[in-house]
Amino acid sequence: MDAVAELSVLIRAKYPILYLVSWEERRVEESVTLVCRDLKRNLHSWSVTQGMRPAVNRTSGPAKAGNLPGELEALAQVHEAPELTVFLLKDFHPFLKDYRVVRLLRDLAGRLRGKAQTIILTGPILTLPPELEKDITVVDFPLPAASDIDEMLGKVIEAVKANPQVNSKLTKADRERIVKSAQGLTLDEIESTFARSLVEKKKFDVDVILEEKKQIVRKSGLLEYYAHEEKMSNIGGLDLLKDWLGKRTTAFTDKAKSFGIPAPKGILILGVQGCGKSLVAKAVAAHWSLPLLKLDVGRIFGSLVGQSEENIRKAIKVAESVSPCVLWADELEKGFAGMSGSGVSDSGTTARVFATFLTWMQEKTKPVFLIATANDVTVLPPEMLRKGRFDEIFFVDLPDAEEREQIFDIHLKKRKRDPAKFKLPALAKATKGFSGAEIEQVVVGALYIAFDQGRELEQKDLLEEAKAVVPLSVMMREEIDELRTWAEMRTRPASKNAGD
Repeated sequence: MDAVAELSVLIRAKYPILYLVSWEERRVEESVTLVCRDLKRNLHSWSVTQGMRPAVNRTSGPAKAGNLPGELEALAQVHEAPELTVFLLKDFHPFLKDYRVVRLLRDLAGRLRGKAQTIILTGPILTLPPELEKDITVVDFPLPAASDIDEMLGKVIEAVKANPQVNSKLTKADRERIVKSAQGLTLDEIESTFARSLVEKKKFDVDVILEEKKQIVRKSGLLEYYAHEEKMSNIGGLDLLKDWLGKRTTAFTDKAKSFGIPAPKGILILGVQGCGKSLVAKAVAAHWSLPLLKLDVGRIFGSLVGQSEENIRKAIKVAESVSPCVLWADELEKGFAGMSGSGVSDSGTTARVFATFLTWMQEKTKPVFLIATANDVTVLPPEMLRKGRFDEIFFVDLPDAEEREQIFDIHLKKRKRDPAKFKLPALAKATKGFSGAEIEQVVVGALYIAFDQGRELEQKDLLEEAKAVVPLSVMMREEIDELRTWAEMRTRPASKNAGD
């Protein structure tokens, strides 16, 4: 049942006080007006700036209009109103801190019960005093559904189709992608974003919509928004992982849903440091044209009692509000490092935050694709690794010779050098045991050598820099061997022949 249908049922069932939680005041008022028209109820709207409109004719009451504060006067008008009346009180939550307002609402709840009168409180946040918990029914008014957005898009297209400077034509696939991208925004935000896209790009552009979603994430303060800067072509190797992700490029479409495919939950990427785990998260979001959000667990934990638990719930809610999206949890094991001793060190806060996160991973229904990365699998709790939390667990090993050639090719091109002028097989041989990040630093270090000597980059510069680097595979040989042994029977390889 959607919110409008539920609202109609509750009014007909003579619930005395409803609390509609939504940022969309205009859309809420339009919906309430529609319900009242269908039920033949008189609607009165109140705000602290406009008062009651239309005013209620009162022949008696505890005080005249000028003798009471606005919020109390509004409730007094409700007290004297006739049957078949609905009152919409906008942004009423700040007044619920007043004991007089609370007492009067409790009185009205008892008086209106069983009568064809309803009070509807609206506001963007839910603030409910304990005294009113049994008297008020909370109704969540969701953000616009895909059908609402598609209807809005149709109206905008109809309004601008005669403008020769604007390309308003959309294929069925493009239209679906625009609608999906706009989910999580309010109807007013969607309308403004469509207008901005047409003014700025002269067409409907997904990137403009994603920029609007960036504002939502920025305001939350708990998640970071990453712009699309990386591409799949910037990743050397990892062919099996890239193939797995490529097959799910259209998994969030309606066509996939009607085919019976559930939206993918996410993946856990384990492996050696510097081998491209974080790069994959950034590239996937760009490849799928989805916003990328980074969950920094350090931001979640607060000093006040209950603040950490509230923060993780808020972060999850923000991620779901901008879905479909990619949520990147980098170095997950460090974020929940206190699990083993959390019962002593922080009164169980880490355990409760972790439990909330795990439950969401298992039960989530919104299309939020989680990419979690970890270097040290031994400190991850076993419940994190069980089936159902992730679609797949991939292990990223050190690149083999062929992959090292690809990585050299990528980083030379990125720095405006022609890879054909270098002997990539010799470079790959000289960097055996190097990670992708270490190969990048070889290229950067060689460029510094050439620049210092006032000449162009040469093969010998790269070979000399490679000799000077002690790779992580040498410094942490035992730990990497242990990680490989653990992953061999428990994870899926990200490459065919990694780690030569």
